[in-house]
Amino acid sequence: MAGMNDELEQLLRPAIEDLGLELVGIEFSSGAGGSLLRVYIDEPEQGVSIDDCERASREISALLDVNDPVAGRYTLEVSSPGLERPLFTMEHFRRFAGEQVKISVSLPVDGRRRFQGRIDDVEDDRITIDQDGTPVTIAHANVVKARLVPDYTALGLAPERPGKKGSVAARPSRKRK
Repeated sequence: MAGMNDELEQLLRPAIEDLGLELVGIEFSSGAGGSLLRVYIDEPEQGVSIDDCERASREISALLDVNDPVAGRYTLEVSSPGLERPLFTMEHFRRFAGEQVKISVSLPVDGRRRFQGRIDDVEDDRITIDQDGTPVTIAHANVVKARLVPDYTALGLAPERPGKKGSVAARPSRKRK
């Protein structure tokens, strides 16, 4: 899978950069209903618009049609990284040091395959996170999937819970007679 992603990245990166965008990463997954090729793009200064995704999708589709690097049927999805941004490279981990992250690994580390914590250190090919107060070091080659964990409360996007002060649901409705 990594070989195909590398080939796709080499094919797509120049076209995406020509559009003034950054290729964040590529995910390819196959399933019974067909495969999905997801290409994440970004524009670090102002973010990605729907128009950016449409322009990139047209360019990527044309390149894939001409070069045909993916066998069989698949769906192409071009997306912004979003709030739960995927981290693909060591540079991504460096850029988001200090942020919360979820990491899944292929080979267990200390008997675990899933981790969540703050990125404390990124050195050479290793990422160290604070997992519940304990430092855990993970080799980048062992990372299957990594995503930022946004603080929705700090972003003002967390829904209010019923029963909490200020919540509309916390105020009982009363009929007047």
